[in-house]
Amino acid sequence: MGFVDLLDQIGGFGRFQWLHVTLISLPGLLMASQNLLNNFVAGMPAHHCTPSVTERQLLRVFIPLDASGTSLDKCRRYVTPQWHQLLMNSTAPPADLTSAVETEACLDGWTFDQSEFDSTIVTEWDLVCSLRPLKQMSQTIYMGGVLAGAIIFGGLSDRFGRKVILSWSYLQLAILGSCTALSPSYAIFCTLRFLSGMSVSGIILNSVSLKVEWIPTSSRTLVGTLSSFFFTFGQMILAGLGFWLRDWRKLQVAVCLPYFLFSFYSWWLTESARWLVLNRRSEEALKSIQQVARINGKKDVNITLEVAVCLSVCLSVCLLVCLPVNVYLMQIIFGAVDIPAKLLALLMLTFLGRRVTQAACLFLSALVIFINIFVPTDMQTLRTTLACLGKGFTSSSFTCVYLYTGELYPTVVRQTGMGFVSTMARIGSMAAPAVLILDEVIPALPSIVYGGAAVIAGVFACFLPETRDIPLPDTIEDVEDRWYAGASSLLAAH
Repeated sequence: MGFVDLLDQIGGFGRFQWLHVTLISLPGLLMASQNLLNNFVAGMPAHHCTPSVTERQLLRVFIPLDASGTSLDKCRRYVTPQWHQLLMNSTAPPADLTSAVETEACLDGWTFDQSEFDSTIVTEWDLVCSLRPLKQMSQTIYMGGVLAGAIIFGGLSDRFGRKVILSWSYLQLAILGSCTALSPSYAIFCTLRFLSGMSVSGIILNSVSLKVEWIPTSSRTLVGTLSSFFFTFGQMILAGLGFWLRDWRKLQVAVCLPYFLFSFYSWWLTESARWLVLNRRSEEALKSIQQVARINGKKDVNITLEVAVCLSVCLSVCLLVCLPVNVYLMQIIFGAVDIPAKLLALLMLTFLGRRVTQAACLFLSALVIFINIFVPTDMQTLRTTLACLGKGFTSSSFTCVYLYTGELYPTVVRQTGMGFVSTMARIGSMAAPAVLILDEVIPALPSIVYGGAAVIAGVFACFLPETRDIPLPDTIEDVEDRWYAGASSLLAAH
C-alpha cells in the first residue's frame, strides 16, 4: 500500500487534517503583514522644509509687543498678519523683488503632515530627498532576508524535519520582529528586518510542506486554495491595524507579537510521516500515523509503509514573476481582489489542471499590464481597475504555483526544491523596487518589464507536467518514472 492509500485508510481528510491545516494556516493572517508592512512602516507623508524661523519670530507676525517693547502683548493681536516683521532683521530683499531666488537644501530638517501617519521610519530618520532611496532599500533588504531564508531553511527542513524548523521560524520572527520596533537607527532596523525576512521563508516553506504531506490527493486543490485565503484576509487586517495604530513601532509589535503564541502551539503539530519514513525514523512515523487514525476515528489500521529534479527551472521562472504589489483603502481593495481571484483559481485548478491554470493566469496578467500602458494617466479609475484585475490574475498564479511546486517535487527533496524556487521568488521581490526606477528613463518601461516577465514565465509553465489527481511522489525515481511514462505516451500518440 502506498502512502496515498494509507491516508485514505486512516480517514482521508478527517478531523485531524482539518485541525492540522487550520493551525498551520492561522499564522498566514499575519504573513501578509510582514511582506506588505513597508507600505505603512515606511509610509512617506507630505512634507516640506522646516523654515529657519523661531516660534517667537513667527508670533511677531500676529501679536504686537507690549509697552516694554521686549515681550509679546498678552491681550492684543494684529487684525491682519504683519509679514514684514519677518524681514526686519534680514538684509535680503523680499522674494517678490528678486529676479532669481536662491535656494538651498533643508538644513533645519523637515515638517511632515500627520493626517495619515503619526510616525514612520521616513519621518523618524528623515528618509526624504537625497535619502529617499533608503525607503525602498529597507524593503529590498527584507526581501534579501527572505531570499537567504529560502536557501538556508529549505535544506535544514529536509535534514531536521518540517516541524522543528517551523517552530523555530515562528519564534525567530516573534523575537526579532518585536525587537525591530526598538530600533534606534536605520541600520539596526534593516538588520532586524533582514533576519525577520529569513524567518518568514522558514514559515512559508514548512507550512506548505507540512500541510500537503498529510493531505489526500483529492483534497489538495481545495485545501491549497482555502489556505491562501488566510493571506488574503491578512491584507485587510494589515490595513485595519495600520489605520488604527498609525505609529510604525506599535504596528511592528502588533504584527509580530502573536508569533509567540504560534511558536508555542506548533510543538503539538504532527511531523510529516513521509519525511520520518524517508529519514529512517519508521517507529516515529508509525506512532504519528496511529495518532492520526485515532483522531479521525479509525482504530484498526493495517499499516505497511513504502519509501517513496529536474523541474527547478520552470518553477523558478513562474515564481520569479509573482512580484509583490489613500494607502489604507487601496490595501483593502487589493486584498479583497484576492477573494474572487482565489475562487477562480480553485475552479481552474479543479477542472483545467495545474499547468493550464498557471500558464493562463500569467498570460492574462501580462495582457492587463500591457493594456494599462496605453491608458492615459488622467483616467485613474480605469487604471486602478486594470491594476486590480492584474493583481487578481497574479494572485491566482501565486495560489497555483505553491500548490504545483509541492506536488512536483518528491518528498526526499521537497523542502530543498521549494527553498530553491522560493529563492527565485525573492529575487523577483528584490528586483521589483529597482524596476520601478526605470520609469525615469521611459515611463512605460517598468510595465514592459513586468509584462514581459509574465509572458516568459507563462511559456515556461507550458512545459511543466500536469499533477492534477496524481499522488505525491516520494522519491526521485517516482518523478522519473512519471516523466518518462508521460513522454512515452506522448510519443506513442504521435
